[in-house]
Amino acid sequence: MPEQTLHVIGQQMSAKGREPRTQSIATRFTRTEELELLDRAEAAGMNLREWARDVLLRADSEGRKSEMEMHIFAELIGIQMLLMGALEPLLKNLNMPAEQVDQLFRQVQTTKAAKAQELLARRNQKQEK
Repeated sequence: MPEQTLHVIGQQMSAKGREPRTQSIATRFTRTEELELLDRAEAAGMNLREWARDVLLRADSEGRKSEMEMHIFAELIGIQMLLMGALEPLLKNLNMPAEQVDQLFRQVQTTKAAKAQELLARRNQKQEK
C-alpha cells in the first residue's frame, strides 16, 4: 500500500508523522531461521519487518555499549587484582616498599584487560556445558 506523504515547510513527512522510509534491504533465510526470527518478533510484539528493523538500528549502539561494559569490567578486575596483591601484606602488618607498590600497579595496568577476557571466556565455556 503506498504511503501518503504530507509536505510540511519544505520537508516531506509521512501521514504517520515521520520522515518517509526510502530504503529496503532483502535477505534470505532457511525455513528454520525464518521460524526462529518470527518467534522472536512475536515475543517482542512486532511483525518480522518491524522487529528486524529495530534489531538492525540497535545493533551499533549496543556494540558501543558492550565496549564500555567491557572497559568497566576490566577496571573492576584491575581493582580486584590490586586488592588481592596489596591486601595480604597489609593484613600481615608488613610494609610494602614503594618499588613493590609501583610494580603491582604496572602489573595490574598491563594485565587487567587480558585477565577480564580470560574470565569471560571461562564463564562462557561453563555456560555452554
